[in-house]
Amino acid sequence: MRVLPSERLLSNAPQGTPVPDSKDEQPPVIRRAEVVAFALVALLIISVIAVLYVAKAFFLPIVMAFIVGTMLSPAASLLERYRIPRAVGAVLLVTAAGAGVAFMVGLISSPLMEWSSRLPELGAILKDKLHVFDRPLALWQELQSMVGGPDTLASFQMPKFDWVQPTLEFLSPTFAEFLLFIATLILFIASWKDSRRALIMNFGGRTARLRTLRIINEIEEHLGNYLLMVTTINVGVGIATGIICALTGMPNPAGLGALAATLNFIPIIGPVAMFVVLMGVGIVAFPTIGAGLIAPIAFAVLTFLEGHFITPTIVGRRLSLNALAVFMALAFWTWLWGPMGAFLSSPLLIVALIIKEHLLPVDSPQLPED
Repeated sequence: MRVLPSERLLSNAPQGTPVPDSKDEQPPVIRRAEVVAFALVALLIISVIAVLYVAKAFFLPIVMAFIVGTMLSPAASLLERYRIPRAVGAVLLVTAAGAGVAFMVGLISSPLMEWSSRLPELGAILKDKLHVFDRPLALWQELQSMVGGPDTLASFQMPKFDWVQPTLEFLSPTFAEFLLFIATLILFIASWKDSRRALIMNFGGRTARLRTLRIINEIEEHLGNYLLMVTTINVGVGIATGIICALTGMPNPAGLGALAATLNFIPIIGPVAMFVVLMGVGIVAFPTIGAGLIAPIAFAVLTFLEGHFITPTIVGRRLSLNALAVFMALAFWTWLWGPMGAFLSSPLLIVALIIKEHLLPVDSPQLPED
């Protein structure tokens, strides 16, 4: 009599051993504990974002002071090597930075006040210059009437300038926020050495302390280099923009150059806003639209070269930033904190990437490649 292999296995199995199932039990793809943990993390992130949004008047100056203070900390350490006390160095650095900002604001505010007092006149001039588009608009109106669409050109008019004052109020921080920022910045730079030592010693293990020390040192180094290189590049963009405006006959070339250098600190949005400003000023200042577009086109070529060749060559060697990550960080922080959030988007992204690289190193388990 022939014995089947399955019967042989059952006969050799010890008594009391359960018979294995024909199908292996597969664990669930996502466990209930993982879903709960994910939901709690999502709720925590939403709560933090809501607090940062509601308490913007408090958190924005504090975060701004911490980021700028970390950028200026290497300079304070350099002054300390020359026997300048750190507290005195902090005051000197903040004073020098404030003088530079005040100089840029002075260059920008003079033409801005002059042009803002002439807004109705400039609006009428701009409307007259745009009569060249009457023929295309008329053709578009005829096309809409043929397809039965609404007559949108009948009520077409130049935009009003009631947004100027609310915009300036939105861009300008309150006196309390400015005072909180300055005080926190000076105290942060002055006490940064003791603060970082206390932060490192809060960790019990030697490995955790060394990891924290590496993270802090790398953040300080990268943010300091970022401030130095980006400031140098933006000043160069401002000088080049001023030269372009002077050569093309644009009014107030120094003010436009200072505005270009300031707006270039905000990635993506800043150059686009400066192009729009140059285009508006050129159309108003020159008798023909073609002559008014020379400076904006030259500025567009300049920013293209700067954004695609100069900045990636200098800054990219120190910390490569993904373009999509930069854009998403810019959109998020601009929505959360406005123009100052746009300025902080790249430094905060650098800090997040450094922390991620140390806490999740490359040799950690990764997904298989395609």
